[in-house]
Parts: sequence; structure tokens; C-alpha cells
Amino acid sequence: MSQPDPHSFISALPFARALGMRLEAISAGEARISMDWDARFVGDPATGVIHGGAVSALMDTCGGAAVMSYPGATTTATIDLRIDYMRASTPGQRITARAVCYHVTRNVAFVRATAHDDDSENPVATASGAFTFDHVKKVSK
Repeated sequence: MSQPDPHSFISALPFARALGMRLEAISAGEARISMDWDARFVGDPATGVIHGGAVSALMDTCGGAAVMSYPGATTTATIDLRIDYMRASTPGQRITARAVCYHVTRNVAFVRATAHDDDSENPVATASGAFTFDHVKKVSK
């Protein structure tokens, strides 16, 4: 079984398409995905702040993409995702998530992620998660 293309992973998720997520960068075990501000995703019309659920979906998707880009990964699914919301995002600004798959076992991949708006030094949210990890098994001769 060959490793799937992480770009295909993102485009295959209907909610990622509906939220307008864009894969900005991907490398072995790391991903960066962004999502434009959209009035449809506002949680409180009085403030214009993006709903936490949209930020959560972005971070979850980015974590999954980081796992799928890990060498040999074939499939993944979220087991657990803890998100700490640090501050409200700035209305009108794009949200960008960056995730790193920092440790894998035979069946679990561990990921850390951050999300920010234009102020990249001041996170909107941070996350840590565990994802299922299926991978290409090496065949010994």
C-alpha cells in the first residue's frame, strides 16, 4: 500500500471544502492550513469573531494532515483533541493553523498545533491530540 497524497486528504473532506480550508504547506509530519474569515462562520454577530467550532475543525484537519504527511502513513482519524482557546480571533482576518506530528507509536500519532490570525506571535488557540496511525509495514527479506 502506498502513502496517499495529503492534498487529496484535505480535498476529500466536505467540511474542509465548505469552510474554504487551503493547504498552505506540508512536509514530513508537519502541515499548515488556512481558512479565510467568512461571515457564515461568525459565532457572535455583535463581535464578528469566528466561532470556536470552525477554529476547532481547522486545527483537527491540520493535525490529520500532519499525520498523513508522516513518512509511511496510510490512514488516520482523530482519537482525542484538546483545544485551549487563548483569545478571540480578529474579525476579518484569516486563521492559519500549523500542526506537527512529534511522536508516533505503532498505532497512535501525537500532534501539537497552534492557530493564529495576522498576529502570529499571539495564538488564537493551541491544541494537542492523538490520532490513529496506520502505516506501510516494512517487509523484511
